[in-house]
Parts: sequence; C-alpha cells; structure tokens
Amino acid sequence: MATTYLQLTNELLREMNEVVLTSSNFSSAIGLQAHAQDCVNRAYLDIVLEEPQWPFLSVGESGSTDPLYGNVTVETVANQRWYEIKAASSSLVDDYGYVDWDDFYMTTVGVSGETAPYVSQNLKFITLEEWKDYHRAKENQDDAGDANGGEPRRVFRSSDGRNFGLSPIPDKVYKVHFFAFNQPTQLSAHGDTIVFPDIYKTVLLARARYYVHQFKENIQPAALALEEYRRGLRLMKNALMFPAPKYIKDDRMRLV
Repeated sequence: MATTYLQLTNELLREMNEVVLTSSNFSSAIGLQAHAQDCVNRAYLDIVLEEPQWPFLSVGESGSTDPLYGNVTVETVANQRWYEIKAASSSLVDDYGYVDWDDFYMTTVGVSGETAPYVSQNLKFITLEEWKDYHRAKENQDDAGDANGGEPRRVFRSSDGRNFGLSPIPDKVYKVHFFAFNQPTQLSAHGDTIVFPDIYKTVLLARARYYVHQFKENIQPAALALEEYRRGLRLMKNALMFPAPKYIKDDRMRLV
C-alpha cells in the first residue's frame, strides 16, 4: 500500500520530536505541523519534477499490439491535419506533463478494414517553423487550408503545445502512437499517496528534513540531509531510469 501524505508528515514530525497529526486534524494544522506538511510537499514535487519521464508518471502501459508503439494512440481522420494531444483535456493544466516527440510512430496495424502489407513508419519531428518554411506552401492548395493528402512522414507541435500536426495531411485513417507522461500534482488530502514505490520514501524524507533544518538555520544538519537526498536520488535514477548496463563485457574464454 502506497505511503500517504499523513504518514509522511507524521514520520517527519517524529524526527522533529513534535506532536503527530491525525486524519481529523490534518487539514487544520498550524505552526510546525503545517510547516512539516509544506516540507513534505516541496520534497515530493522536487522528486517527481526531477525527471519528466519517470516510469511511475507514465500514462499507462505500452501498447497491446507492440510494447514499442507507445502508451497513447490517436486515430487520424482523412484530410485532417491537427489532433489534440490529450483529447479529454480542457486546458494546459490538465494536459500531459511530457510527450516524447522523438518517438511518434504511425501504422495501419489495427485499423479497421486494413490488411497486410501494413504501413508502419517513424514520424520525424520538425518544428512548426520548419513546416511553415518548407512544407506548408506545397501541401496547402490555398489559404483556406485545403491540403494534398498523403502518407504522413513528419509530426510537429502547435504553438500552444496542445495539438500535433501531421505532414503531409493524412489521406486515410492511420494510428499514431507515442509515449506520454502525466503531469504530477502536489499532495493535498491526508489520504493522498505518493506515485513512486514506497522504498524511495526515505529520499523524500531526506529532502523534507533538509527544508526543516534550513528553516531552523541548522546549517550542518541541513547539509547532511541534502547529501543524503542527492545520494538517494542518484540511486533512484539508476534503478528506475537507467537500468541497462553502460558497457558490454565479453566473458568468453579465449584460446591462445
């Protein structure tokens, strides 16, 4: 079971030798108890914002057809260039926190009515300026936006960051896959839980302890807590972000 905001705050309060909170008085905390809540929240956001591609921020598992396709799928419409990155979102606040623009993949696999041989290819990311300068004129027939349809080969981001465009404009239905990651939110209610595994809660507490000592102007304990946090964060990244070996070793015996 994931660690709650209340449990983290109380663990920090016990380290400070202060009175712990309960679920009934958590929302009305004042003084040091309220400061402990703030320190836990700051520490939590420091960790989840450190890497936009944390595995625990992924919007879902990789695709069922092929794990390398992505965790978000958008179906194109013939003669439609622009698509919302997150269709259920109503504002930038609710959008994905990070989108891997270098890993857009387009295919007809899984499209109704399509049979082998399928179309499958990576979409090259270009900037909006590149598309305007080198592709828009030849793709658009007039200023109204009518375009010459074709098999998309490029993807670009809209100016507001909420849509993606395809070039050339799709001539039929394709499936566009990509990887996206959720936008982290701060802890609020006493029962809110952290999004990462519980074994890394010590990293969060080290960071929270740093903020407490910094507030109290305890320079040496703050420095020790900061070093503990940095070491823990390093281990966290190595385990969750960079699990592959950095080198290849040939341990075969050589006969001379």
